[in-house]
Amino acid sequence: MTQARTLVLAPVLVLVLAFGGAGAQAQTLIEEWDQAKFPPAPALKPAKIVPGETALLVMDFTKQTCTPERRKRCADSVPKVLKLVTEARSKGALIIYSVAVPNSVPADILPELTPAAGEQVLPPLGPDKFINSELEKTLKDKGIKTVVAMGTQAQTSVLHTGATAALKGFKVIVPIDGMSADNVFPEAYTAWHLSTAARISANVTLTKFDMIGF
Repeated sequence: MTQARTLVLAPVLVLVLAFGGAGAQAQTLIEEWDQAKFPPAPALKPAKIVPGETALLVMDFTKQTCTPERRKRCADSVPKVLKLVTEARSKGALIIYSVAVPNSVPADILPELTPAAGEQVLPPLGPDKFINSELEKTLKDKGIKTVVAMGTQAQTSVLHTGATAALKGFKVIVPIDGMSADNVFPEAYTAWHLSTAARISANVTLTKFDMIGF
């Protein structure tokens, strides 16, 4: 190889070696997954329900999604959810239910949480109950300023519906012991996202049932 040809090819070889080596060593979050560390747990805060201005969203507590066999963490949350729903209903708060599984109907809601006469049940809408529904209109027509988001799974109905409500200007109360998933990670992620995401976290109060008052 002549000296001139060597001088021409040298920069090309340098680039090939540089980028080839970098590509071989590059990592994505998948390779780094085991190195990820949980951030500190978000703080829980007291929350107050003003019945005439608050709607409880009781999302997807159905026979298909919330039994000890299917999702024990959800089944374990039901007594606390029922207690809040019963008390809020007695004080005049708006209660709105939803079902999740395609083709499911109001009768699929757990017997313990059967809606009272006249209470709305949203059909299977997917993770965000605002999409393809009149939920926002219903809330605004009734003067609702705050929603309490409870449901399963946490990373679907609670995360997406709660986040959308916050972005639409509603205050959102999320009792962490009223949202459930198959295991703790989706619940932790949901709590972290709602408490840290820009334009969402400012409207979200993470709490637990025994910190909610009227």
